[in-house]
Amino acid sequence: MLNEQLKNTLCSLAHAIALHYGKGCEVAIHDLTVKNAADSSIIYIENGEVTGRKVGDGASAVVLEELSQAEQTREDRIGYFTKTTDGKVLKSTTVYIRDDKGKAIAIFSINHDITALSVAAASLTELTAPATASEPEKITPNVGELLDELLWKSTELIGKPVALMNKDDKQRAIRYLNSKGALLITKSGDKIATYFGISKFTLYSYLTDEEESD
Repeated sequence: MLNEQLKNTLCSLAHAIALHYGKGCEVAIHDLTVKNAADSSIIYIENGEVTGRKVGDGASAVVLEELSQAEQTREDRIGYFTKTTDGKVLKSTTVYIRDDKGKAIAIFSINHDITALSVAAASLTELTAPATASEPEKITPNVGELLDELLWKSTELIGKPVALMNKDDKQRAIRYLNSKGALLITKSGDKIATYFGISKFTLYSYLTDEEESD
């Protein structure tokens, strides 16, 4: 767990930012030192109604993907676009809080609802423009919905329903899920195996095959 002094400092900062920008600005603190951080990393949140999340909920798709990467490749992301399941457009920032050894121990995230501003995008382009032209990632209320979203995206990637997938198709889809951090979610292996109509042994053998081919 985060030490109390650091936690209090981050919470005070989050509270100040939320007050400054108002109810449309969600500020969340994720503790990466807790067990099963992917499932229940949020220890403090202001204006959680923006994304529908609360204390005890897990990481967004963006954060989950970052957590699946090697420590040294994790980088802060400033001013990128995300969207909620109910259609809100958010401008988001993800900042890693590191200990004295450089290890990421927490995430300070900001999700500012700019849906109304986007309507006036012609005059507010500079304020609302995303850093990249990529499709905004969704922020789901819980990791269960996030896993469902990733499963749907894996099927979309292959371009055919699971019933028509061969072994190579399923391996490719599962590699995609692994790259997005889906396997970090507690008990996700059972759901993924059932979704693709394979055993958990086969699921992990696909991942082993991937590692051996790298």
